[in-house]
Amino acid sequence: MKKEIILKFKEILGEKNLIYEKERMLDYSHDEVSLSEIYNLPDVVLKPENSIQISEIIKVCNFEKIPVIARGGGTGLSGGCIPVYGGVVIDSENMKKVIEVDKENFTITVEAGLTLKEFYDVIGQYNMFFPPHPGDESATIGGLIATNAGGARAVKYGVMRNFVRGIEVVLADGSIENIGGKYKKSSSGYSLLNLFIGSEGTLGIITKATISLMPPLEKIYTLIVPFENLQQAIKNGPLIIQNGIIPLAIEFLEKTTVKLVEKYLNKKWPCEIGNTYLMIMVDGSQDETLKIAEKIAEIVTENGALDVFIIEDEKRQREVLDIRSMIYEALKSNTIEILDVSVPISKIYDFVCEVKKIEKKYSTYIPTYGHAGDGNVHNHIMKGKFEEDKWIEIENWREKYKMVKYDIYSVAKKLDGIISGEHGIGYLKKEYLGLFFTEKQIEIMKEIKKIFDPNNILNPGKIFEK
Repeated sequence: MKKEIILKFKEILGEKNLIYEKERMLDYSHDEVSLSEIYNLPDVVLKPENSIQISEIIKVCNFEKIPVIARGGGTGLSGGCIPVYGGVVIDSENMKKVIEVDKENFTITVEAGLTLKEFYDVIGQYNMFFPPHPGDESATIGGLIATNAGGARAVKYGVMRNFVRGIEVVLADGSIENIGGKYKKSSSGYSLLNLFIGSEGTLGIITKATISLMPPLEKIYTLIVPFENLQQAIKNGPLIIQNGIIPLAIEFLEKTTVKLVEKYLNKKWPCEIGNTYLMIMVDGSQDETLKIAEKIAEIVTENGALDVFIIEDEKRQREVLDIRSMIYEALKSNTIEILDVSVPISKIYDFVCEVKKIEKKYSTYIPTYGHAGDGNVHNHIMKGKFEEDKWIEIENWREKYKMVKYDIYSVAKKLDGIISGEHGIGYLKKEYLGLFFTEKQIEIMKEIKKIFDPNNILNPGKIFEK
């Protein structure tokens, strides 16, 4: 990068908010994806303090045709914030202000760099509740919106898209636009707001957001239900919903995976029996929640459950959610990539069975778990397998990786699924987009990108090539 451009950035931000030493930029060369082959250093990292500074940065980059990559917590799992062509990384670390808490309208307006943990802490002080729990609480609000994140508690109340009311966004020409507001309903032309939600920083850089909240839930119970096998567990998910119960969460996970997370966190799962578990969360009034839990217990007991453990204590519920949320961290050192396909809930079991066949076909290890209530399934493509209390490298894992990935996506397509339910396309999935979308559909997406970003400076090389 030319020295005069660095000097312009210094004028905009001041020396303290620039990073251009190689060693200090290493953390910005990747996200949580473990594949070292796709790490790449930016030319400079900038830490603006407001949207006006971002606007000035974008104007420079647009004129000079320099790539600009917005970065939140770096917790992504698809290579979405990797600077594949170098350029400028904009780190939102200095933009964490809580701008307004509107208790009358049950909204909060914050800057994009506020982390999920900080967000939960703030709304807790105002006795408000935010249902989505996308997992890693160091993720930022801007990043969660940019990927339309979901998480375990999405069955009843939805994902980020269901809670974003408005955003401030800096476009590729440097203009600052406020889109949406505090209102809940709109039939006013095309939804520009929804275009930006899930766009992964390719259409604009989100700088502020207005998020809708809820009154606190009176009571939450967590149920752990062990089953002898995976088929019984997965088939109980749709059964619960068919009986008129919409839980906060219905997760399925296998005992082998739970054991690895227990070891990693030094925490205990509530039961030892069974080989597969459902983790079900229900909410409501004290009496209502207990009745729902008891009804679920009746349903699952009639359909293969070995027992039902109802957890009322909030601390113990948090420990259980931590074990579910930290599966990726426990497997990360031996994970090549984690997939997040979505299939119709009636086809979850068929999908998982086909993945088991792929696992056997390639003599590999594919830990699988996910959201039994909405069809979003996670498959870890692994380079190691845990045996005899240690990780053992899988033979020829590099050669198997792409074949396993293609086969899993092919099965998802055959079962009327989609490539990503919550992680986004980023860099790692873009070559497979054509399996799920027609050429015409992808061309329309590309045309939208050209309208918003004619010089292709905003997170280039993500979702698809120009």
